[in-house]
Amino acid sequence: MQEVKIPFRNIPELYRWRVNETPDRPAFSYKKDNQWVDISWKDFFERAKCVASALIHMGFKKGNTAAIYSYNRLEWVLADLGILLAGGASITVYHSLPFNQASYIINDSESTFVFAENKAIIEEMKQKRTEIPNVQKVISFDNGIKEGDFIIGFKTFEDLGRSYLKNYEKQIEENIEKIKLDDIATMVYTSGTTGVPKGVIQTHLNHLSMVEMLYDIGDIREDDVCLLFLPLAHSFAKAVEYVHPRFGIKIAFAESIDKVIDNLVEVKPTVFPSVPRVFEKVYAKVKSNAESSPIKKKIFDWAISVGKKYGDYKIKGQKPPLGLSIKHKIAHKLVFSKIHERVGGRIRFFISGGAPLSKEIAEFLWSVGLLVLEGYGLTETTPAISINTTREFKFGTVGKPLKWVEVKIAEDGEILARGPNIAKGYWKKPKETEEVFKPDGWFHTGDIGLIDEDGFLKITDRKKDLIKTAGGKYVAPQPIENAIKAASPLISQAVVIGDARPYCVALITLNKDEILSFAKAKGLDTSKSYEEIVNDPLIVSEIQKVIDSVNSNLASFETIKKFKIIPQDFMIEDGSLTPTLKVKRKVIMERYKNIIDEMYSS
Repeated sequence: MQEVKIPFRNIPELYRWRVNETPDRPAFSYKKDNQWVDISWKDFFERAKCVASALIHMGFKKGNTAAIYSYNRLEWVLADLGILLAGGASITVYHSLPFNQASYIINDSESTFVFAENKAIIEEMKQKRTEIPNVQKVISFDNGIKEGDFIIGFKTFEDLGRSYLKNYEKQIEENIEKIKLDDIATMVYTSGTTGVPKGVIQTHLNHLSMVEMLYDIGDIREDDVCLLFLPLAHSFAKAVEYVHPRFGIKIAFAESIDKVIDNLVEVKPTVFPSVPRVFEKVYAKVKSNAESSPIKKKIFDWAISVGKKYGDYKIKGQKPPLGLSIKHKIAHKLVFSKIHERVGGRIRFFISGGAPLSKEIAEFLWSVGLLVLEGYGLTETTPAISINTTREFKFGTVGKPLKWVEVKIAEDGEILARGPNIAKGYWKKPKETEEVFKPDGWFHTGDIGLIDEDGFLKITDRKKDLIKTAGGKYVAPQPIENAIKAASPLISQAVVIGDARPYCVALITLNKDEILSFAKAKGLDTSKSYEEIVNDPLIVSEIQKVIDSVNSNLASFETIKKFKIIPQDFMIEDGSLTPTLKVKRKVIMERYKNIIDEMYSS
């Protein structure tokens, strides 16, 4: 492993360096009064110092913690840097969490201040003040909140800090000089898909080593624009936040997950970090549109065939033949350009993380001229272990390990990682820390994988998700689920079950819009309830065809013997998806236990 050299002592120093380098360049962009507004590096840093000043004035000390309970917005990053400039550590709380779950994180992390945005949540915090006894103040990002001894508006808070900045500017500068690489920068709580959330202790070293490793790859350029919809409470988005001053790019905050597609067209980003669920939806929509008429499908299939051949030459670094190049230009004009326009028209590459991406979807997007660079990591690895790059990529893998990260495969196939990005452990949880953070520096990821002959890392599945059938055969559910989702635009989610059971079965949810269009085209009565429609023999038969197609490429013990269609899609709001759109298997298994049992008893 190469020697670790970090040019900055802490994250605030990185930001100060960027301000000195390009003070007037735009740092962030956000939607205000239906217009996109930029803020420069200089103005952003000055405002963050005002937040730090207000915190210090209200008694915030070096080493204290403050929570941010909000979706992405300019105030989120102002609060985050303000907390760091005041010498503290920021605690991230998903905006989608109800107060009873958020309060656990606020209390566990010993946060003394909470920055929040939701009026209903802020009112609940006020009413249940005794349930968060350490909190001195709640700072509201939203306007129109009645201020008092416990609640203060962000503008009032920032103005207070500005009025006292002369008193505390020296202390803020001293903090930048004194904060050490080993100091805690942030704690990101794992989403708790299997139990009580754990606070992952991430230091300035963890983040800055990740920044330098990504900077060393050199795929990002100073003139890049990044649209960010991933919640900043997630480690993937935190990496984007902290790598962004190193490159000097502009981050535009998506208005919401629902408005991402609109925002892509408006912002026209060049880089778009995302999770596989978004690419799955894009893929399903494109395929559905292409299959809406026989002529469209014929043109689309021809274009994809040309795109695949053209893409193969590009991967090999070879010049495509003239005839193929001409066909590719026609294919781009007729088909690909329309897909590019739907994602803004300027994308240089996508970045995918947070869950495995189907190889078929990555190859499909490449064939239309859109490169998805898949990476891999966990909250505990702050966050990346490996990533594909524009110069070295292989679909179906998560790239090669980053330069300061060592990776090895344990005897049971588990991926182990060691490097300066590995977090300190879990906050106030020594037993859980000892289980996965070993004294020799190796972190046990809980993922099963392999390193191929070219040095690329490939993930098979989560160790805890591996299915061992009653016959003793091991089945990795995620590749099968990804294959089912990629096989038809009608399918939204798939969950494969079979642990300690005689065979594998699946729960399927459907894309409502696609199903209703399909049902109408087939002459079904769409005035019926959605539950009746999805259980119509014609729909069930169509899904059976998908299952049969996927089964044809599986070993007999892996095949899906039965399936059930669930009328309601999985959602963040009903607790079946994490805030980064991953299925909570434990919740699904418990919620649909009777349906699952029925598939084995009938």
